[in-house]
Amino acid sequence: MLELIKTAAGVIRSLRIYYGDRNRAAAMDKIYGQFVNRGDLVFDIGAHVGDRVASFRRLGARVVAVEPQRAIIAALKFLYGRNPAIVIEPVAVGRHAGVANLMINTVNPTVSTASEAFVAAAQNAPGWNTQRWSKAVRVEATTLDLLIEKHGVPAFIKIDVEGFEAEVLAGLSRPVKALSFEFTTIQRRVAAECIERCIELGYARFKAVIGESQVFSHDDWLSGAAITAWLNSLPHSANSGDVYATL
Repeated sequence: MLELIKTAAGVIRSLRIYYGDRNRAAAMDKIYGQFVNRGDLVFDIGAHVGDRVASFRRLGARVVAVEPQRAIIAALKFLYGRNPAIVIEPVAVGRHAGVANLMINTVNPTVSTASEAFVAAAQNAPGWNTQRWSKAVRVEATTLDLLIEKHGVPAFIKIDVEGFEAEVLAGLSRPVKALSFEFTTIQRRVAAECIERCIELGYARFKAVIGESQVFSHDDWLSGAAITAWLNSLPHSANSGDVYATL
């Protein structure tokens, strides 16, 4: 019973954080509007409670929302389950199809992860060392290639999976028009691996956002080498953000 209460409180906390700021929502629409047009298909990998799903829908896109956490899936179905333009895929995404070991942070479900390395990196890191992953569950896993085979080629893919981003990109064998992936300063190597994979796929231009600012940190598009250098120059306190890549 206590775990159920903590889970419910964690989901409610996420809903309050991610849906409670209209200015943030407007800024999100502005930045995603540079990549997403009405009628486009978008993949939201690590949809969590769906604030990005809401933005993509405001832009007129069709959305495949991918989220493996049972409690979060229930929230997504409550919010969007009757919308014919939104498909909810209750799975993890990685390098291979099969099963994944998902480590659940009950109090703060937004940082639940399939990456043991992410949990290890957080253990003694300032700003992260109070986080606790209290249980692990086995969940179905798929790949970006299989999602494309099932739903079609998206115009944009957003990836936010707490340190598992490189594994997600490893399951993509052909580029889409644009994508984004989350980075953290406790795992800069994962971000570098993501950039390397993007370059292999043919992406040549990169920009980044720090935290939830929804504002690009630099005006010009950067090369892979330049965005990697920029990420490595960030102070630890920058914490996290998103890198955007286009062809």
